[in-house]
Amino acid sequence: MLEVGDSVEDFCVPNQDEEEICFRDIRGRWIVLYFYPRDNTPGCTTEACAFTDALPDFTELDAIVLGVSPDSPQKHRNFIEKKSLKITLLADEDKSLCNQFGVWQLKKFMGRESMGVVRSTFLIDPDGKIASIWTKVRVKGHVEAVKEKLEELQQ
Repeated sequence: MLEVGDSVEDFCVPNQDEEEICFRDIRGRWIVLYFYPRDNTPGCTTEACAFTDALPDFTELDAIVLGVSPDSPQKHRNFIEKKSLKITLLADEDKSLCNQFGVWQLKKFMGRESMGVVRSTFLIDPDGKIASIWTKVRVKGHVEAVKEKLEELQQ
């Protein structure tokens, strides 16, 4: 997994509209890059709705919010429409971005092991370096914690 201070390598991933989003094009701003397991599940829905509700605050702090999961652009579009989301979702179907950030890991649930996304958030500074990381995120209160950290780092 990437660590605080590491530089983010360039990546290009399609969003919900199948438009390619490349790091080189968004670098220079604060980026909240959050990884989540799957669209339309309870925790992921709560997190996406919370980021959507806080989007004006992040925009005011010159930050963009990008959610990432291995779901397809079509699934992302359905999720956005169903929940009236305002954030951009990246479709990492080949899990290359998940692997780049080290969030595709072996997980245990009810005695079973399987590979999956460990819910994590990376705050990337305008220079393209990791400024803060949250791993094994608990959804409740998470968006507020990210916003507080961003405000603190900008002072």
